[in-house]
Amino acid sequence: MLRTLSLQLHSAVTGSYVSGTYSIVFVNCPNEHIARDIARTILDKKLAASVNILPKASSLSFWNGEIEEASEIMLLIKTKTSKVHMLSSYVRSVHPFEIPEVFSLLMDQGDVHYLKWLKESMEEP
Repeated sequence: MLRTLSLQLHSAVTGSYVSGTYSIVFVNCPNEHIARDIARTILDKKLAASVNILPKASSLSFWNGEIEEASEIMLLIKTKTSKVHMLSSYVRSVHPFEIPEVFSLLMDQGDVHYLKWLKESMEEP
């Protein structure tokens, strides 16, 4: 939390991008309908600026001591690092999986215009 606040302060004062201000959150979904519903609501709630829906990924994992195979849809969600916790909580509350795959990676760098757009897209009116 303190790291996020210091990143925001530095970015606001200098006008430059600080690595880690934004994150990409990965979420697996069992089908496209659920993926689209989650993506739209995340955007409506201003929890993210953009969501890519990647079709039909093959997934293998251990579940209850067995190797499970499934076809899943992957969401790539671009958001502020400070919103990752709220976004994860929302996904867990609506996702049909007992333990949905939700994890994030910090954005190290990016195009200055794209990063500005990300910021503006998540601002409350």
